Amino acid sequence: MPQWNAAMEDDLVVVLKDWLKQKGRTQADLRRSLRASSTRMPALLEVLEREHRQGGLPKLAARLCAIDAEWSASPNALDPSDGSTANADHDPFGQLDLLLQEIRDDSVS
Repeated sequence: MPQWNAAMEDDLVVVLKDWLKQKGRTQADLRRSLRASSTRMPALLEVLEREHRQGGLPKLAARLCAIDAEWSASPNALDPSDGSTANADHDPFGQLDLLLQEIRDDSVS
């Protein structure tokens, strides 16, 4: 299992910011879903690092996928592309399911 390191954290920050932007969500939304102590990125990363310590990248990706599914099930944020609420027919996992599959494929190899 790869160890949590600065490079992984930097990559995760980029993914999280892109994901939040695509979903029309904020760090405050992510803080609520993670039950983190703050909306600041270091506090969010602290919760995600705990997930990683408990089950590695698969558990981390599964947690993010669950949050994505939760957000898709109850879209209360605006879709930045058209100003309406998020489309329920949209793939609820977006890029996160691809990340989870890639992690699973890597762990089999």
